[in-house]
Amino acid sequence: MSRVFNFSAGPAMLPQAVLEKAQQEILDWQGSGTSVMEMSHRGKEFMSIATQAETDLRELMGISDEYAVLFLQGGASSQFAAVPLNLSGNEKTADYINTGAWSKKAIAEAKRYCDVNVAASSEDSKFSTVPAQDDWQLNPDAAYVHYTPNETIGGVEFSFIPDSGNVPLVADMSSTILSRPVDVSRYGVIYAGAQKNIGPAGLTVVIVRKDLMGQPLANTPTMFNYQVQAENGSMYNTPPTYSWYLAGLVFAWIKEQGGLAKMGEINKRKADHLYAAIDDSGFYANPVELVSRSWMNVPFTLANPELDTVFLQESREEGLTTLKGHRSVGGMRASIYNAMPEEGVNTLVAFMAEFERRHG
Repeated sequence: MSRVFNFSAGPAMLPQAVLEKAQQEILDWQGSGTSVMEMSHRGKEFMSIATQAETDLRELMGISDEYAVLFLQGGASSQFAAVPLNLSGNEKTADYINTGAWSKKAIAEAKRYCDVNVAASSEDSKFSTVPAQDDWQLNPDAAYVHYTPNETIGGVEFSFIPDSGNVPLVADMSSTILSRPVDVSRYGVIYAGAQKNIGPAGLTVVIVRKDLMGQPLANTPTMFNYQVQAENGSMYNTPPTYSWYLAGLVFAWIKEQGGLAKMGEINKRKADHLYAAIDDSGFYANPVELVSRSWMNVPFTLANPELDTVFLQESREEGLTTLKGHRSVGGMRASIYNAMPEEGVNTLVAFMAEFERRHG
């Protein structure tokens, strides 16, 4: 059976080399006689897997010892609560930037634990752009500033790292982490669900500056307490061991590709190629402002929406799957994370041109 090009927003494609490595080791990890799924999370075998994964992630992202790296559960959505529980402290206020569906969910959850100031929003433009920072109404006394660098549903992405002054900057990087180099030192907290660029669903990576830990709100659940998780090596309870192992394989694979600088070059080429195909056509359209277009999630519409079903059916027959846009937006969406090879984007662009020729 040949593998398809899976354009899902998540769970997304994994590198084939990673899947093949996992397949080889599924019954017997490196002569241990057991599967990683069967290992004690405190045994020397899994501890070596966990240590190597953290070491590789720190190397890839340039994470200094000033930060703890946590491998947790609950998805990025759990961090919508964990962030205000750990960071709001005595300030009780936090700034949020609203650029789409995931920002809105983060805002709604944070309001349960602190006063939220929506410092900027692009909702009036139907989330087709990122608000210029000159227009933001930031509170210099806020506990933190939270933003979503990339909105997977609307395909809107920040082209800059916000300047939050002395206030810690918090980012939900679920859909952009590891897609290009990033200056971790600009952030107080970075968190990301795994199922896009890190690995399979079930794991959440949190990178938190150590000076921000240790003063959670009194009602913070133990499992959400960053200090507790750091002190216990992310093993206060049994962690998602197999997802952690697979994430480690992905980190090693990215290093083999040349690291984040190389991944950034590839991802930019993929995005530029697909956007050019859309912009050069009178048949396809993308609603996002040029400077705010996502490298990872590319939504597009057809001139005749009645052809959507035909497009999806014929694309699937060509091995191009999961192109249907989010139910709240409609149209199409191609998610082109790290594991999507350039061949996949090239095949999609060729199909789009042929579909337009026949139906345009």
